[in-house]
Amino acid sequence: MGPMATIPPPGAAMIRQSSGEQAAVHIRRLIFDGELRPGDRVPQDEIAHTLGISRIPVREALIALEREGWVTIEMHRGAFISAIDAQAVRDHYELYGLVYGFAARRALARDDPELIERLNAIEQRLVPTDDPEEMGRLSVEFLAAALVPGNFFSEVPGAMDVQRRGLPAVLRAMRRGDGDRAAAEYLRLMRRMGDKVVQRFKERGLFDPSDAAA
Repeated sequence: MGPMATIPPPGAAMIRQSSGEQAAVHIRRLIFDGELRPGDRVPQDEIAHTLGISRIPVREALIALEREGWVTIEMHRGAFISAIDAQAVRDHYELYGLVYGFAARRALARDDPELIERLNAIEQRLVPTDDPEEMGRLSVEFLAAALVPGNFFSEVPGAMDVQRRGLPAVLRAMRRGDGDRAAAEYLRLMRRMGDKVVQRFKERGLFDPSDAAA
C-alpha cells in the first residue's frame, strides 16, 4: 500500500455507525474494490488516519472481520487479508435464507392482520423501481443482507431482478398463510443472491484461482 492519501475516504452513510462498524465496512470496501488483496497486510494506522479514529476500533473491526473470514490475525505480525471462498459466500446467503424463512413462519404464526397489508405496500413500491437506492431502502424494510459493502443493488448486477421476483413470491405464500412455502421462497431468493454475489466477486478477481466452487 502507498501513502495514507491513497486510501479512499468512507461514504457518507457511515457517519451513523460506531467507529468499529465504520472500520469494518471500510475494510470490506477496500477488499471489494481491490485496494487490499489476499495476503496483504491490513494497514491499521492508515485506516485509522483515513477514518479519523484511533487504532482501538480498527482492532475491534479486525476481530469481527476475522470471525467472518475476511482477515487472519497473526500474533505479533498483524492482520492479513484472507482468500475469499466462493462456497462460504453461498453459505452466507443460504443462512440468511433460512433465518428469514424462519422469521416468515413466526410472523404468520402471530396472526398479525396488518402484516400482509404492510408487505403489500412495500411490494407495490419495490417491483416497479429501477433505482438501486430505493430498492435498497425498500429491501431493508423487507429483509437485510450486508456482505457486500455500499449499496448492494448498485454493486451486484442482476440483484434487483432477483429481488423483484423473489420478494413477491415470498409475499404470495404469506398471503395464503403458507409459512413453509414462504420459507422455501426466502431460501430460493437468498441462494440466487448468493450466486450473483459469487459472480460479482469472481469478476473482480477476489477469489483464489484454485477455488473450484467459484
